[in-house]
Amino acid sequence: MKVGFDNEKYLKMQSEHIRERIAKFDNKLYLEFGGKLFDDYHASRVLPGFKPDSKLQMLLQLKDQAEVVIVISAEDIEANKVRADYGITYDMDVLRLIDEFQAIGLFVGSVCLTKYAGQAAADMFQQKLSSLGIKSYKHYKIPGYPSDVAKIVSDDGYGRNEYIETTRPLVVITAPGPGSGKMATCLSQLYHEYKRGIKAGYAKFETFPIWNLPLKHPVNLAYEAATTDLNDVNMIDPFHLEAYGETTVNYNRDIEIFPVVSAMFELITGESPYKSPTDMGVNMAGNCIVDDEICRQASNQEIIRRYYNCLCEKKRYGKTKDDKSKLELLLRQAGITIEDRKVALAALEREKETEHPAMGIELHDGTIVTGKTGDLLGASAAALLNALKVLAGIPHEIKLVSPEAIEPIQSLKTDYLGSKNPRLHTDEILIALSTTAASNEMAKLAMEQLSKLKGCEAHSTVLLSSVDEQILKRIGIQLTCEPKYEEEDRKYHKN
Repeated sequence: MKVGFDNEKYLKMQSEHIRERIAKFDNKLYLEFGGKLFDDYHASRVLPGFKPDSKLQMLLQLKDQAEVVIVISAEDIEANKVRADYGITYDMDVLRLIDEFQAIGLFVGSVCLTKYAGQAAADMFQQKLSSLGIKSYKHYKIPGYPSDVAKIVSDDGYGRNEYIETTRPLVVITAPGPGSGKMATCLSQLYHEYKRGIKAGYAKFETFPIWNLPLKHPVNLAYEAATTDLNDVNMIDPFHLEAYGETTVNYNRDIEIFPVVSAMFELITGESPYKSPTDMGVNMAGNCIVDDEICRQASNQEIIRRYYNCLCEKKRYGKTKDDKSKLELLLRQAGITIEDRKVALAALEREKETEHPAMGIELHDGTIVTGKTGDLLGASAAALLNALKVLAGIPHEIKLVSPEAIEPIQSLKTDYLGSKNPRLHTDEILIALSTTAASNEMAKLAMEQLSKLKGCEAHSTVLLSSVDEQILKRIGIQLTCEPKYEEEDRKYHKN
């Protein structure tokens, strides 16, 4: 796999930079942690070499100094808001995060319920936390937030909030998702710390947009593509440009709120420690890109994938959370089209040649392997087997799994389990392959190549079943599909 990002350099540089920021204040820093701490696959896709758990590993280098406070909005608890990636509610995700943090040695000090206004569900959740021995605090909705700065920074504003007891120099404020009130929690804590004579500080950690890359760099455009549902827009930071004459990139929400945040700082601390939203950040990712062209190419593919995903979501559900027009604009700004996805062109060409649905898989050396739907296998299963053969150096004509081994599985599906599709999905062919590997050296050799598919690109000429999509995702294959069904004549229900 081609690498464009130095992960080890990042871990060292990022942790050192946060230590420097802690030292600038009264050895107390509230760090608002944006984005995903666990499994940041977007970052690993657009910055090849960035490990999905890099931010977590960076925090582990600071674990003796750090404690975590998890923030959750009482409104989200009341609304039973669900994380789309995990399919669990935000309150359950708080418990999951506590387990995850503590399992790796990070100290979770407490949970803060923000935007509290007497929600019954929030009260029940707080009782549950108490029964589990987890400390929790309430921060209240403040009338006029965020514009009425004088009211907010007063005993009737932040002063009403419960002071979160913390014991370590670095307090990491994180949350299950956006809009949870992380920044307000940090500023509320600063208000209370200064009341106690502690000159604490605040900083913000966001991986994207990367402040020291150009505004229209594909890495930053890919961030916009990932957040079209939030209406995030990358912008030149005008405050930083005015203060330092230096062009940096931030996003609209931080730029819009900065005058308010700056005014709050002045009321809390006497003066603002920052002249721009860029100043507030501590992200060092841009300094760890070692091959800009690799990151550009990876980010361009991410934009195209986001566009395809939007089309497929629209086809499946009749609507999409993403803004199709915005994604088309980002494609134009990046100077690319869907034809820049080579694996898609190869799959569509195979479909045209065979008149059957097809899939292409692009290996890390640029080789594209295809497979088509046949009597025994679906296109994704066929392409997967063919890719493993190429990686193992096995001739194409050799059958890794014999038709005699496949037929009983087909019979089980159709005769006993009620399936109308006898062809094997990717999970079924992998099980058949692993069974064959017990007595067949070539099948065993092919199985051993599975890890080499991680990070490879793939494209299907038809929408895949959820089973196929999940298996390819687990392998680490980056999939796109044409927004069409294999059976387009079925109008009302698609398998």
